Amino acid sequence: MPLYEHVFLARQDVTAQQVEEMITQYKAVIEAGNGSVPKQEYWGVKSLTYRIRKNRKAHMALLNIDAPAPAVQEMERQMRISEDVIRFMTVKVEALEEGPSAMMQKRDRDDRRDGERGERRPRRDGEGNFGDDNAPARDGDSNEEAN
Repeated sequence: MPLYEHVFLARQDVTAQQVEEMITQYKAVIEAGNGSVPKQEYWGVKSLTYRIRKNRKAHMALLNIDAPAPAVQEMERQMRISEDVIRFMTVKVEALEEGPSAMMQKRDRDDRRDGERGERRPRRDGEGNFGDDNAPARDGDSNEEAN
């Protein structure tokens, strides 16, 4: 059977739980058409580059689909009817991606980076000196007055 990657955007005013229900609904449509959905991902609410149907943000989700074309067409037909889906795109691929998608890898990388920041350095006073008299001087800084 053909393999597809399908991404859809849902309106920003629906809840994450409603988006999960939509994913389940579309997955059932694919399975009713003798297909399968080996991987599904919910990417969360993201800002859009430009407004789509008066929405500045949208819930984003990915479905990897292994199904015949009529099953995918039926899912797309139902998405066109739904007012909650503001945009979707289905791409036929040679092989389905194993592991997390690029969006999920980016999210994991961002989560790890947030925790890696060190402690803040001490603040400088109005004269350019560090607040702590024992703090070492940095290049170009001097804690002593010029002669």
